[in-house]
Amino acid sequence: MNDRIRDKLKLLPDEPGVYRMYNSMGEIIYVGKAVNLKNRVRQYFQNTRKSPKVAAMVSNIADFEFTITATEAEALTLECNMIKQNRPRYNILLKDDKHFPYVRIDYTKDFPRVEIVRKLRKDGAKYFGPYLSAVSLREAIGAIRDHFPIRHCRKDIEKAIARRERPCLMYHIGKCCAPCSGKVTREEYHHLLDNISMMLQGRSKPVTDELTQRMLEAAENMDFERAAVLRDRIRAIESLAAKQRAATTVVNSFDVFAIASDDLNTVVYATMMRDGNVVMTDSYFVTADGESEGEIMASFLMQFYIESGFVPPEIVCRAAPEDPAVIASCLREDCGHAVKITVPQRGEKKQLAEMAYLNGVEALKRRRELMHREWERGEGALAELSRIVGMDELPRRMECFDNSHFQGRDTVGSMVVFIDGKPAKALYRRFKTKAQTGGDDYEAMREHLTRRFARAAEGDEKWTDLPDLLIMDGGRGQLNVALEVLDEFGLSYIPAIGLAEENEDIILPDDPEPVSLPKSSSTLHLLQRIRDEAHRFAITYHRTMRSKTALFSVLQTIPGVGEKRRRALFDSFPTLDAIKNASEEELSAVKGMNAAAARNVYAHFHEQEKNTEEEK
Repeated sequence: MNDRIRDKLKLLPDEPGVYRMYNSMGEIIYVGKAVNLKNRVRQYFQNTRKSPKVAAMVSNIADFEFTITATEAEALTLECNMIKQNRPRYNILLKDDKHFPYVRIDYTKDFPRVEIVRKLRKDGAKYFGPYLSAVSLREAIGAIRDHFPIRHCRKDIEKAIARRERPCLMYHIGKCCAPCSGKVTREEYHHLLDNISMMLQGRSKPVTDELTQRMLEAAENMDFERAAVLRDRIRAIESLAAKQRAATTVVNSFDVFAIASDDLNTVVYATMMRDGNVVMTDSYFVTADGESEGEIMASFLMQFYIESGFVPPEIVCRAAPEDPAVIASCLREDCGHAVKITVPQRGEKKQLAEMAYLNGVEALKRRRELMHREWERGEGALAELSRIVGMDELPRRMECFDNSHFQGRDTVGSMVVFIDGKPAKALYRRFKTKAQTGGDDYEAMREHLTRRFARAAEGDEKWTDLPDLLIMDGGRGQLNVALEVLDEFGLSYIPAIGLAEENEDIILPDDPEPVSLPKSSSTLHLLQRIRDEAHRFAITYHRTMRSKTALFSVLQTIPGVGEKRRRALFDSFPTLDAIKNASEEELSAVKGMNAAAARNVYAHFHEQEKNTEEEK
């Protein structure tokens, strides 16, 4: 306890409020609420036995601040908002901060969009929902976009009208009335919005009646295509309205929560009941360390429901949260109706709570299994690889080299980098082989490796990070080349291995026998991934080089087309077919070309076509 904290403890009031703990960097590391700020905050600095988490937090406290509130319920709400905003390190945090989605229409604007939002705000807009089912929401938005020609874009309508912009494709396919063109009035557009609002509220009859009348009129006028469109719109609206009524009912609605935890994770499993039916289940993982189930549940409920926009009349918990009456009061003020928090001891709700707990346990098992598999693919595979190679530490940076050529021509090389077992594509490098290797894989590999480590020796920042492990795509010959290059640059301490293509065995420098791994080995899969990535990167570069070479070689035979003109043509027409199909005018328009050179290029390709046709 420093002098500043000691002095501030003496000034704490006997009032309810929220306190914030800061570290030496000025970061909020914990937010808490208290019925009595003086008693609660002083407890942290008393010489009493504390849990490891609290002890660690207190050791990092450099300062604290507090805010007095009128009631404990107000303190609880403020605490929840501060936790959401600052996400302090030592608080129980809801990792999956999910809220039910809503449809939002801002009637204060002339031409608003229909938006999907996760939070209700007091901004004058109109909200529809909540949608407990993402499927229902997708159907709602799909029906709106298919059958109501409102705008989907974010452009500034006033500026678009002033600039006299043309309507986009959505207008031409009948899915937007194009307010950006200035041909739609505010009243006409808001009439469309009113129909959408009634549909989203489940009051579809006025809309369908109007559409039915228009459909009949279209049929009488022999406009059957328009009548069919209106018929489909009526069916979609009627279907959606039925589902929306089911989604928004609150009769006999309640949410069930149960906490499950193991040595690594804590999860709150949720079951949402609406009108006697399970409409949604989900698992929410939270950061917790040693807190009681009551503390975890209290923190979870506040973070989950505050500002969510929808709170059922009853919340069923397997374990009672701390201060349930205060939480219910806060939620009542937030949602505008009474909220009851219960812990059932028997009956159907008890069974639902136990079922939620069992599902939470299964969710933990699945996460553990996924974490284990992820570890096997990453750190576990690296650990096994380091054991095989004889390394004392895990190879953090691995580099793999490969070559590619076609019958000895257009030879290129690739260097791919994996960091902690995952590709780091920003660090990939490629090499255009300068020497005439004539298809000699070893000489090409020697050049690429030499250039790579020479750059590092020169202090080039892009190349100074050296590999912890060098992987050569090939057998012992490629590995020996790598070892020789490493020795030339004084880097013999960097381990290197080869990966034989035929049997995918690991070739070690000092072991005459290759190391064979099972096909199911995660280490083998990691090596295959890095080898395949090097191969893909080399092949892609080789194909690019080959297409350039093929084009350049054809153009070399044309009189009046030198190096600069060949390059200019390639920049303007990246493929041979593009040059063949170009007119003399298009060819002469290329920078550096003149009429004579363009005529020669055009004649070269079209004379060939003429001769070919005559031979046929």
